[in-house]
Amino acid sequence: MPAWGWILIAVAAVVVVALVVWRALAARRTRTLQGRFGPEYDRTVEDADSRRDAEKELSARAARRDELEIRPLAPGARERYVAEWQTVQARFVDDPDNAVRDADRLIQSVMSDRGYPMEDFEQRAADISVDHPDVVENYRQGHRLTRAAATGDGTTEDLRQAMQHYRALFDELLDERADEPLDRDRTTAGDRAVERR
Repeated sequence: MPAWGWILIAVAAVVVVALVVWRALAARRTRTLQGRFGPEYDRTVEDADSRRDAEKELSARAARRDELEIRPLAPGARERYVAEWQTVQARFVDDPDNAVRDADRLIQSVMSDRGYPMEDFEQRAADISVDHPDVVENYRQGHRLTRAAATGDGTTEDLRQAMQHYRALFDELLDERADEPLDRDRTTAGDRAVERR
């Protein structure tokens, strides 16, 4: 066989190996993002033009979150927020519109105290989705129902559901376990330590 034939075979082999490695890395990235974002991964893929675009967005969210300094609440702040929530919840019976708006503001206050940037709603939801992927949809639904009520399109039942949605996120933001590193973060930190060696 002439030399150019061997070169052609070698180039083809390199291309095949590169494709296999690229597919393996893409599959690993998908598994990692699915594990980190849970149901938020599926929602983002459904809303994006392609899986690749969705994964790029989720990776960008994770990178942004890694730049933030999210901190635990002080015990006094945690207790104060619980008392404020109880007051807001008690007011719901007599004034559901204002109670739901106050619940939304209270969640924003907790997020701000924890170190989340308070940009527009979509950015807040994206930031929360990294640490709390199982309840971020509650936040979106609560916000949607609150806005509908503010424009006169909501019912008392919608407001009740908004309070329930907000409560799910509120409880998770105040949960002391939320301040501990997640298993995925421990693994990521361990992987980084191995990579540095």
